[in-house]
Amino acid sequence: MTAARQRALVAVADTGSVRAAARELVVTESAVSAAISSLARELGVDLLARSGRGVVLTDAGQVYSRYARAMLGLAEEALAAVRSRPDPTRGELRLAAVTTAGEHVLPGLLAGFLRRYADVRPSLHVDRSDLVWRRLEGHEVDLVIAGRPPEHLAVTVGAIRLNRLLVIAAPSVAATFDLLRTPWLQREEGSGTRVAAEAYLQAREADPPRLVLGSNGAVVAGAVAGLGVTLISEDAVSTELAAGRVVPVRCTGMPLRRPWHVAHWPALPGTAALFLDYLLGMPGWSSPRRRPSSAG
Repeated sequence: MTAARQRALVAVADTGSVRAAARELVVTESAVSAAISSLARELGVDLLARSGRGVVLTDAGQVYSRYARAMLGLAEEALAAVRSRPDPTRGELRLAAVTTAGEHVLPGLLAGFLRRYADVRPSLHVDRSDLVWRRLEGHEVDLVIAGRPPEHLAVTVGAIRLNRLLVIAAPSVAATFDLLRTPWLQREEGSGTRVAAEAYLQAREADPPRLVLGSNGAVVAGAVAGLGVTLISEDAVSTELAAGRVVPVRCTGMPLRRPWHVAHWPALPGTAALFLDYLLGMPGWSSPRRRPSSAG
C-alpha cells in the first residue's frame, strides 16, 4: 500500500477526474489508473466507478481517500518535525490561509519572519475556507490562518487577531444603498465571507439580487466599478478605502467582528512553533488566553 497509490486516489478525489489528477501529479493517466487499481486490489474493494464518460469515487473510495489524505499528511508532518528538531531555524514551514489572509495579512508577516530566519523553507497554500481546513484535517499543513475553526476539528488556536468585516461600495452606490434592492457581490461557494454575508441577509429577511464574482480581486473590482455592495474584510480593501474608491456602507450591525485564528494540531513541529512565537510578538496578535489589541 504505497504512498504513490494513495496520492493517486487523493488527487482524483481533489480534482474530480483521472485526467486532472494525472496533470497534478505530472504522470500519465494510465499510471494514475494503474495505481488506483492496485490499491483497490490490496483493499479488496472498488474505489472508482464509471459515471458517464468519467469516473467517481465509490463510497469506499471516499472513505479511504480521507484516511489516505491524513496518512500522507502525517508522514509529511513527521518528516518536518524530525528535520526541524535539531534546528527549527532550518526546517520546513507548511502554511495554509484563506484568500484574504493569504493575500493581505500573511505576506508581510512571512517576509519579516524569513528576514530573521532565512534558512526556513516555507510553503503556503491559499484557498477558500473549507479547503484550508481540509488541509489541516489531513495534516497537509502545520498552521492555518482563517476564521473560527469548524466545530468537528479538535485543533488548538495558537493566536488571534482582530478582523472586521465591512459592507463597502463605490461612493455613488453607497449613497443610494437599499438593503432589498442593491445588488450584493459575492465570493464562490465555500467562502467564509460568503457564509457570513448570507447569514447577515437571512437574519434581516433580505433577499437582494446577488452577483457571484468568484474571487476577492473580482469582488473588490466590481465594487469599485459600481456593480453593487459587498461584505469583505477591512484587510482586503485598506488601499481602496484610503484612496476613497470605496466607502463603508451604513448598515445595521456593521462592522462584523470575525477574528483571524491561527490553528494547529496539538503536536506542533519546531519550525511552525517558531513562526507562531514570532507571530505572537507582532502588533495586534495575541494568544486566545489574552484579549487581542486592536492594532494591526
